[in-house]
Amino acid sequence: MSNRVWTTRCSFRVVFGIKYLYMATLTKRQQELYTFIEGYIRENGISPTINEIQKKFGLKSPATVHEHIGGLIEKKLLARDDYSTRGLNIRQTTEIPIVGIIAAGQPIEAIENFDATVAVSNSLLNKDSYYYALRVAGDSMVDEGIFDGDTVVIKKQAVAENGQTVVAIIDNNEATLKKIYREKDRVRLQPSNQSHLPIYRSEVEIRGILIKIIHKQPKTIPVIEKNGFKTIDLFAGIGGLRLGFESAGFDTVFANDFEPKCKYTYDLNFPTSKLIVEDVRKIGIDDLPEFDFLLGGFPCQAFSIAGYREGFGDKKDRGNLFFDIARIIEARKPRGFLLENVKNLKSHDDGRTFKIIKETLVNLGYYVKAKVLNSMEYGNVPQNRERIYIVGFKNKKHADCFEFPDPVPLTTSMSDILEKNVGSKYYYNNKPLFPKLAEFVKDKGRVYQWRRQYVRENKKGVCPTLTANMGTGGHNVPIIKDEKGIRKLTPLECARVQGFPSNYKLPAIADSALYKQIGNSVTVPVVKAVARQIIKAMRLD
Repeated sequence: MSNRVWTTRCSFRVVFGIKYLYMATLTKRQQELYTFIEGYIRENGISPTINEIQKKFGLKSPATVHEHIGGLIEKKLLARDDYSTRGLNIRQTTEIPIVGIIAAGQPIEAIENFDATVAVSNSLLNKDSYYYALRVAGDSMVDEGIFDGDTVVIKKQAVAENGQTVVAIIDNNEATLKKIYREKDRVRLQPSNQSHLPIYRSEVEIRGILIKIIHKQPKTIPVIEKNGFKTIDLFAGIGGLRLGFESAGFDTVFANDFEPKCKYTYDLNFPTSKLIVEDVRKIGIDDLPEFDFLLGGFPCQAFSIAGYREGFGDKKDRGNLFFDIARIIEARKPRGFLLENVKNLKSHDDGRTFKIIKETLVNLGYYVKAKVLNSMEYGNVPQNRERIYIVGFKNKKHADCFEFPDPVPLTTSMSDILEKNVGSKYYYNNKPLFPKLAEFVKDKGRVYQWRRQYVRENKKGVCPTLTANMGTGGHNVPIIKDEKGIRKLTPLECARVQGFPSNYKLPAIADSALYKQIGNSVTVPVVKAVARQIIKAMRLD
């Protein structure tokens, strides 16, 4: 069986991709050994010795065991960390061949073969499927985070769902990378860049779907031309809403939060419109500059499942801060707003809380739309985080044209965001909680939660919702197992799970403060996607 994808000047013909883990090429004995070693490591956290393997299978000599293990290492199923008696590990990645170039722009005809591979996390691969990788040429998919020179990993298949990014063949065997939508009597291949037009055909041939993007350079939010709209950032935290909107071309002219420690992080990353630390209730209307759009991630603890769900009756008066947003909107009458809060806001008090919020905004003269978006479905980040986004427009035409973004494939795995060298303070090894955690935390590559009294495995392979109390012993602490032991995610890893760009800086303050700030923040790519939809609607003016 060939494991190459062959291409010629006039065609793009997938003969075979590389089959996950090469299982089809293993001998029966190799499959048995691999299954035994994998199960042993999962159960015990360490690999079996050569003697234990020999005894398990009744092999004649250690040399026979070494021969089989050598075959598994050669086929990249096992790795040897060292030559100690228990130095074997299950490989966490598989090498996928890069077989050519794919157009992210105008379709291209000539595609050349490469002799290179990329490492892909096994958690993204299915043992019964074939995969190949392509280098990207062009900029038509930049809004999906796919840039010129990046590498895309493709799962070979001939069908795709609407909204998936596919390798498509059109016309004279030309290949292109686009999002696919089947309409009444045609297929639309949609770019993710406003400067490129869709491609329409009566039919196309699909050669695979995108499962992962590997960036040529560290992923950052690109600088986008300003659109002329100004925002104010209330309850700004560390600037997650600002990042999302500025990446869509908005300009921030005012930022406010009540938490003093947020100012260290905010001002470190934003040289203009630095954070004003003040109670929003004390901000006068005349203190605000002119603005077009109001952003407000108002406090969610009063409504959250993780909190006490007291809503407008919250003892700390956090639920009533919404009415200060309404006060500012009523006085300044901006073109629109985006408010963000926990999913539970919509169902709190049998829906009465959300009804009051919506009626208040409508009575102020705004057309309001709201939707719950999950970060792992709309932001391509490995976090199960559901939040409600409330968008309002003064102009009915803008509201009618506004649509929330479409879901995007989850191609970012936890292995993509983990740091390589993590300090010992993040590990539970030799700490009182370790025996309890070790009882349940078995698998590398999975994320677990410490729920105050017990450990829960996240079956979806993504991070649970990050919360403000995760750094101070509260529940929902994300936990992983790596080569050194069991540990919690670092603040930097949590920022990555929230989709903050690689050039975002964290100040030298207590980790507990950073965990709180990041847990209280928003998922930046989701906000960016919503902001771009807002721009599309407002440009109709």
